[in-house]
Amino acid sequence: MDILGKARRLESKIAGRLDEAAKEFVRSGAREPIEIVHAILDAVEHEIQSSGRGTRVFPFNQIEIAVLAPSPEARAWLEAVFEGDPPLRARIVERLRSAGCPASEIIVAISYVARAQKNWPTREFRLGFARVAKPEVEAPDTDSKHDRIEITVLRGVTEQRTYSFVANRIDFGRCAEVRDSRNRLVRTNHVAFAEGSGDINQSVSRQHAHIACEPNSGVFRLHDDGSGHGTGIVREGRTVPVPRGSRGVRLQSGDEVVLGEARVRIRFHPGQRGVRL
Repeated sequence: MDILGKARRLESKIAGRLDEAAKEFVRSGAREPIEIVHAILDAVEHEIQSSGRGTRVFPFNQIEIAVLAPSPEARAWLEAVFEGDPPLRARIVERLRSAGCPASEIIVAISYVARAQKNWPTREFRLGFARVAKPEVEAPDTDSKHDRIEITVLRGVTEQRTYSFVANRIDFGRCAEVRDSRNRLVRTNHVAFAEGSGDINQSVSRQHAHIACEPNSGVFRLHDDGSGHGTGIVREGRTVPVPRGSRGVRLQSGDEVVLGEARVRIRFHPGQRGVRL
């Protein structure tokens, strides 16, 4: 009976947190999570283009979603809806298929931020679209468990001090969005150092580095993306350089990643379930 009592108290505590988050959203005037889901689906469908002869195509295979979560309770409510049945990725795939666009290999990454940026088109979320090269080896099944990666910014100015991801790839760079000379989006940085915020941030290249998971081993490696001021790992007081164009350097929990003059700390929390990136 004592175990059942503890379970009921825990269930009641979780329900209380979600109720408080719901009240917070109502007070702030923000849309509820399910309304945000439908708005995201509409925004994704808006990117579908005609490819001629009555056919339509979705030109991207990666969608990066930054969602406003001003408190832990608000994030818990959002995650409960985004990871529910069906999860957000499955909803996106179904919406694209209904529009006649194959989307079985679509990559969806969700991150949560405490404050929205001024350039967001809506107050609750921002979408980034990209087309990335397919990995040579098939990625793990979306139902597999992945490490949650916690990134703490030690030097440099970013939108928030701590980030948390469940993803197979995380990009670092200056500015949230990187565009080419024709203003086409070529990359969205998950950890973005602000433009014009001092010498430390300016030492970070727009496409500086990324963390990627090896599909077979599950090991995370740090790669330099041709940065101007170099990338390295500080481990046990020793700096390990990350050469450009290499297969990367294996990361360990507690490593500090050096991006020019900026620095972040990486910690892994194993066994978390999340979307595949």
